[in-house]
Amino acid sequence: VQLQASGGGVVQPGGSLKLSCAASGRFFSTYSVGWFRRPPGKGREFVAGIGWHGVGTAVADGLKGRFTISSDNAKNTVYLQMNSLKPEDTAVYYCASGPRASSTSIMNRAEVYDFWGQGTLVTVSS
Repeated sequence: VQLQASGGGVVQPGGSLKLSCAASGRFFSTYSVGWFRRPPGKGREFVAGIGWHGVGTAVADGLKGRFTISSDNAKNTVYLQMNSLKPEDTAVYYCASGPRASSTSIMNRAEVYDFWGQGTLVTVSS
């Protein structure tokens, strides 16, 4: 499985961005996908996750209401819609996938993902 994250950029506080995670690979359609981020000087954080075939979605508690995860199965692409962005959302955002992130209760654990994209930088600044 190969993952390509895109859509990052510079946005003003209060603005929006939509990140994309395009995937290729034989079994990708059966894997869950998670978004994580690494703010400058900080550790990796879970952002959101989505499972295929009705597994459901999960969004980090502090991001609910502003961030939404969705998927387009036909395009093998997962999206992260980010609204009302704040300077503290500045980070490199990564998408990850794998067969072990099989439920919403464990999607927030980076260790269950086997495949990672290269990351896309989001900068929220005026």
